[in-house]
Amino acid sequence: MSNLFRFWMYVYRSSVPSYMDSTSTAETDYAVFLEKVKRTVYIDNLSPQVTESVVRTALGQFGTVKNVQFIPNYTGPKNIPCCALVEMECPRQAKAVVLEITQFPFMMSGMPRPVRAFRAEEEMFDDRPIKPGRRIQCCWVDRKDPDFEVASKIKRLVRKHAAEDLFLLQQQLAQEEKLAKQQDETLKANYKKFSIIDNVVSDGTAPGLAKLYNMKVFDA
Repeated sequence: MSNLFRFWMYVYRSSVPSYMDSTSTAETDYAVFLEKVKRTVYIDNLSPQVTESVVRTALGQFGTVKNVQFIPNYTGPKNIPCCALVEMECPRQAKAVVLEITQFPFMMSGMPRPVRAFRAEEEMFDDRPIKPGRRIQCCWVDRKDPDFEVASKIKRLVRKHAAEDLFLLQQQLAQEEKLAKQQDETLKANYKKFSIIDNVVSDGTAPGLAKLYNMKVFDA
């Protein structure tokens, strides 16, 4: 087979060397990173309309919000729910956020979709430092390499999960749009009723009817 038609795949291979190649600086950086993870909250199910200022205002009641990092979604449309990593000032504040949002429905931007909160994990951070004692090696993999089939299966599995996730999200969005429409119609109907009541009171219709039927009208 010529090199022109030869198929290659780029994969990562992780290895842990038998000798200690980490320095004190790397260990210190990773320890600082772990402290950051402890005071960070993973917020899921966010509306696409939610901005950083909205998140800071909503979670500011639990403490000081130090940083908000939205996690981009490269596999789905822009109108699907978003997620973000929110760093609080201390682990106690992060715990309070998770506890409150887990126990009670928590809304942002007035959407009918309550957000969800979980304790952050190390794998959620794309800027996490290299773990001391761990080294990552990159190489090209040929079709005959045993890792080629493994990488191919992982790639197909990721595509399958992405398609299933997108389908479920679309169903969820459809239900939420229906709920939002119902809420809007209910709000308009209640507003119309209260407007009618206010008009009959202010224009003297209610007092006149009360006098006609010998009823007492009390001012609110």
